[in-house]
Amino acid sequence: MRTVALILMEAGNLPPGFHIHIDNPPWMPLDIEDIGVPGPHGLVAISVAHYGQQNGDTMRDPEMLFELRRAGQDMELFPYHWRNDYLGIEQYSSFHDDAGKLFTLPALKRRHEEFAYMWDNNLRAQGYYEAFQRSRSQ
Repeated sequence: MRTVALILMEAGNLPPGFHIHIDNPPWMPLDIEDIGVPGPHGLVAISVAHYGQQNGDTMRDPEMLFELRRAGQDMELFPYHWRNDYLGIEQYSSFHDDAGKLFTLPALKRRHEEFAYMWDNNLRAQGYYEAFQRSRSQ
């Protein structure tokens, strides 16, 4: 998710619990936020989502949760959750069981990584980084 990483780096030092909302017509708004709970490997976890409405309910279309790792000037995002409310699907590729043991489902993790790569290409092509930059200059 290079596009999201660029947005986060451009945003600078964000406080815990941050929320970034990016309007980018004609595309759906994009929301990036700190979920306030560490991911499965103990790193900061963020949600990246498009939201729609159905019968007055907010629907994720989709939402992914990522662990965020910073290494100097670089930032990497590692997916571990995918959800689409319209389809009624929620998937965790890395999680802790009730005893606290970490599990990772390799095939599902690869699918999450592939989806994140495709979604990132779409976000880049649709100009979300530029829309974020424009919103900061206004």
